[in-house]
Amino acid sequence: MEPEMEDKTLELMNTNFMESQADDLSSKKTTVFKTITNGPMTGSRKRPSEGNYEKEKDVCIQLFDQWSEADQVEFVEHLISRMCHYQHGHINSYLKPMLQRDFITALPAQGLDHIAENILSFLDARSLCSAELVCKEWQRVISEGMLWKKLIERMVRTDPLWKGLSERHQWEKYLFKNRTTEVPPNSYYRSLYPKIIQDIETIEANWRCGRHNLQRIQCRSENSKGVYCLQYDDDKIISGLRDNSIKIWDKQSLECLKILTGHTGSVLCLQYDERVIVTGSSDSTVRVWDVTSGEVLNTLIHHNEAVLHLRFCNGLMVTCSKDRSIAVWDMASPTDISLRRVLVGHRAAVNVVDFDDKYIVSASGDRTIKVWSTSTCEFVRTLNGHKRGIACLQYRDRLVVSGSSDNTIRLWDIECGACLRVLEGHEELVRCIRFDNKRIVSGAYDGKIKVWDLQAALDPRAPASTLCLRTLVEHSGRVFRLQFDELRGGRPCARTPISPDSRADPVVCVRVRVCVRVCVCTRVWGQS
Repeated sequence: MEPEMEDKTLELMNTNFMESQADDLSSKKTTVFKTITNGPMTGSRKRPSEGNYEKEKDVCIQLFDQWSEADQVEFVEHLISRMCHYQHGHINSYLKPMLQRDFITALPAQGLDHIAENILSFLDARSLCSAELVCKEWQRVISEGMLWKKLIERMVRTDPLWKGLSERHQWEKYLFKNRTTEVPPNSYYRSLYPKIIQDIETIEANWRCGRHNLQRIQCRSENSKGVYCLQYDDDKIISGLRDNSIKIWDKQSLECLKILTGHTGSVLCLQYDERVIVTGSSDSTVRVWDVTSGEVLNTLIHHNEAVLHLRFCNGLMVTCSKDRSIAVWDMASPTDISLRRVLVGHRAAVNVVDFDDKYIVSASGDRTIKVWSTSTCEFVRTLNGHKRGIACLQYRDRLVVSGSSDNTIRLWDIECGACLRVLEGHEELVRCIRFDNKRIVSGAYDGKIKVWDLQAALDPRAPASTLCLRTLVEHSGRVFRLQFDELRGGRPCARTPISPDSRADPVVCVRVRVCVRVCVCTRVWGQS
C-alpha cells in the first residue's frame, strides 16, 4: 500500500473521529446544561455529519479497493487496533457466520468427493448417524462412500471380538476387497452395525449375569479318572486324559469321534492347529499326531521327567518339565523338529510356559516367573511376588496374568516387572488362567470358576470388591484347565467355557460357556 494513500485514508477517518468526539463533547455539555436547568432529558445521540460520512466512506472504500489483498489485511489490522473491546465484539459476531463453511458439501462440487469421504470415515457410529442428518449432500457422501462398511471393517481389524463375530456369522465375506463379487449397498451395512452391537451387548450381559446352558460329556471308561487338558474349536473338543489317551469329541453332538493312544503316562498338556496335535505326558515325551488321521508323526524324547506344559506357534515350540528345564524347539515340519536351546534357571518344576515374538515366559514351583528373549533365548528378568508356587499363567502384549497355590492371581507388566494388581477370592490353588481384552477367567482346586473384570483390575482406583464379576460353581472336583471364547452369547448359546476337573466321576461336562473340566468330569459351558 502507498504510505501516502494509507495516511490519507486514516486522516479522513481521524478527522471524522475528531469531529464526532467534539460533537459528542458538545452534546454532553448541552445535556448537562439541560439537565441542570430543565431536569433529565431522554433521547439518543445522532451521528453527526451524515452527509460527510457517506462521502468519506465512499472515498475510503474506493481507496481500499485499489490496494492488494496484503495491503488490505494490513490496513484492517491497523483499523481494528484503534477500536475498543465493544467494537471488537461486534466485528467478531459479524465474522463468525462468514468463516463457517460446509466443506463436506463444497468438496464434491470441486471434484473432491474422496477427500470428503476420507474426513467422514474417521467418525464413530454415533457421529456418523448425526452426520447423515445434516443434509442430503452429507447423506449422499456417506452412502456412496460406503462409510458404514468402512467403519465395520475398521472395527474388525482392531477388535478381536468383531473379527470373531464376522467369521462366525459369515458377514466377513462382504468386507474388504476381493472377498466376493457381491457387494451389498450401504443400507446393508447401516442395518448390520446395530445388530452387531446387540450381539456384543448380549454376550456382555451373559458374562455378567451368568446365563448359560450346561451339557455333560460322558467319558466313562475303566481307567478314566480325570481330564487334565483340553482345547476346542467350532467343530471339536480334544482332551487329554489321565488314562494316557487323547479323546476327540464332536462339539455339537458331544460324541467321541476318535481315541488316540500311544503315551505310557497321563496326557498333561496339548495344543493343536489345523494340521497337528502336540501332546506332553508324564512319560516324559512329546508326541506329534496328525489331526485328521490320528497317526503319530513324531516322538520327541528330551525331558527327564513329566512334560507339564507346551506351546507352539509359527515354527517355534516351547516345552517345560518337572525336571526344572525349558526346551525351545524349531518346527520345520511335523516330522522335522530340532532342539534349539535348553533354558535353565528355575529351582523347581516349571509348570507353564507362554511366548510371543519378543519374550518366552515361564512359571515355576519356585514362586518365580522368568522372562527370556525369544530370539536369543537369553535370560531377561525375574518377576517376584507370589508367596507359593505358580501353577498357571498367560502372556499377551505387555501383560502377564499368573495364578498360584497362594490362592491369588497377579497381573504383571512384563517390561518393567511390576505387579499391577493382586486378585483374591479363590479358596485353593489357582490352577488355570485365561484372559482376553475385557476379562480374566480363572479355575481353581476349590472347584470354582471366576470371571474378573480385566479393565477394572488394571485401574488402581477400582475397589477390590468390584473386580469379580461372576463365580460359577458346577464342578465338584478340581478345575485343571479351561478355555473360553467371547463370540458366543448372542445366539443360540452364549459363551463357552470348557473346563475339566479331577474327581473320580467319569463325566465330561460341557457347558455352553467354555469351561471344560479336568478329570473324569469335563464340563463345556455356553451361555444363552
